[in-house]
Amino acid sequence: MEPLIPPARPGGRPRETDMRQVVNAIFYLTRSGCSWRMLPRDFPPWKTVYNYFEAWKLDGTWDNLVATLREGVRVADGRAPKPSAASIDSQTAKTTEVADECGYDAGKKIKGRKRHIVVDTMGLLLAVVILPADIQDGEAARQVLARVTAREFPDLEIMWADSAYERYDLPEWIEEHRRYSLHIVSRPKGSQGFVLLPKRWVAERTFAWLGRYRRLSKDYERRNDSSEAMVKIASIHLMLQRLAPCAFKQANGYKSGGKRHAA
Repeated sequence: MEPLIPPARPGGRPRETDMRQVVNAIFYLTRSGCSWRMLPRDFPPWKTVYNYFEAWKLDGTWDNLVATLREGVRVADGRAPKPSAASIDSQTAKTTEVADECGYDAGKKIKGRKRHIVVDTMGLLLAVVILPADIQDGEAARQVLARVTAREFPDLEIMWADSAYERYDLPEWIEEHRRYSLHIVSRPKGSQGFVLLPKRWVAERTFAWLGRYRRLSKDYERRNDSSEAMVKIASIHLMLQRLAPCAFKQANGYKSGGKRHAA
């Protein structure tokens, strides 16, 4: 990550904050679910950490990290850097009273926001948009797919989705405005309860991965762009564990067999 972290601004006092500790603090908060003010004293002051979180959200650092690490994970797995297929799905999450905007999802009976994500066939994040929960998937899809551009994903050919994305003339819109095609994966007729659907399960698995991060167990953020940043940070952390698993085990005090080092 080091080459992707923005350097200090020219002029003024030299940067004294350890960027590695700032990144560790942000990962700690995302994984543990604590508030900014409750960051342990081992990390830099919480306000400093929060200021870097905000700055990197505004200057596109988190987006750059997601894109660069995603290509690294794909190449390490023997795949092309750019995906040719993707899946789209959404997840409704409750919000707190501080949320600037939220809505009521009548299907899930939840008041909050929806996380709309697009992932590749490995489950790696391509795009995320946070919207009020009362906006239907077919309507919200245009906003998240607006971030899946031909310039950034020139090889994308197919997008898998569930039947909710057949509405609001979404297939016609994709056919007119996008190079890739939309394929609907529907549930078998008469099926009840959970059904593992081909292709679509990849996006659902990504939501399960993100569910390990307690900051995402509920939408605690005031602003939608902060919620999107938290999803990106969790994805970055997941991809770093794929690229450097041994480093993560050593940092947590575990051997390869899962046992702690002797004191």
